[in-house]
Amino acid sequence: MLKIWGRANSSNVMKVLWLCDELGIAHERVDAGGAFGKTREPFYLAMNPNSRVPTIEEPDGYTLWESHSILRYLVATRAPGHAVHPAEPRARGNVERWMDWLLATLNPPMTPLFWTYVRTPEDKRDHAAAARARDEAEACWAILDRQLGGREYIAGGFSLADVCIGPFLHRWFELPVERAAMPGLEAYRARLHDRHAGYRAHVAVPMT
Repeated sequence: MLKIWGRANSSNVMKVLWLCDELGIAHERVDAGGAFGKTREPFYLAMNPNSRVPTIEEPDGYTLWESHSILRYLVATRAPGHAVHPAEPRARGNVERWMDWLLATLNPPMTPLFWTYVRTPEDKRDHAAAARARDEAEACWAILDRQLGGREYIAGGFSLADVCIGPFLHRWFELPVERAAMPGLEAYRARLHDRHAGYRAHVAVPMT
């Protein structure tokens, strides 16, 4: 059985767990990272020299790290040709650019926002930096709100783009910050919650 090393409250682990639910991939998750430790132990560093989560481990000992690489691998090995990661080059490019957009554009402002309000004690928060990050993040979410115009999902049909961005979408609406009204984004969040049990189980959970 596939083994997933990582704590359930990690956004990157959430992506992998959600995809496993979507594709019906049997797996075992092992707590690692954060308060659970393990990631700096020699056995883990042999699998993932970055000391981060998630890492997946196949029954034959093959290991892989980096959440987006893991998602692509799981589709290729468990459901090749599945629409969640289309084979047609232009359709795949459309999905993958949004996966990359998350890493390069959306993640940089969302990470300090999350750490400020969820994992940093009140008296140690840098509110000025958080305010700048909030403005940058809102500009990013406005791009996605426009992208969703006339679409149910980011790249048309449900895809890895949605799996990758979903955890950050949940955080954006749950963080204690002001948000401009974005009806398309709000309706999209409701669709993910209503239609995808994996989103409800692994993503739409309390932030810790």
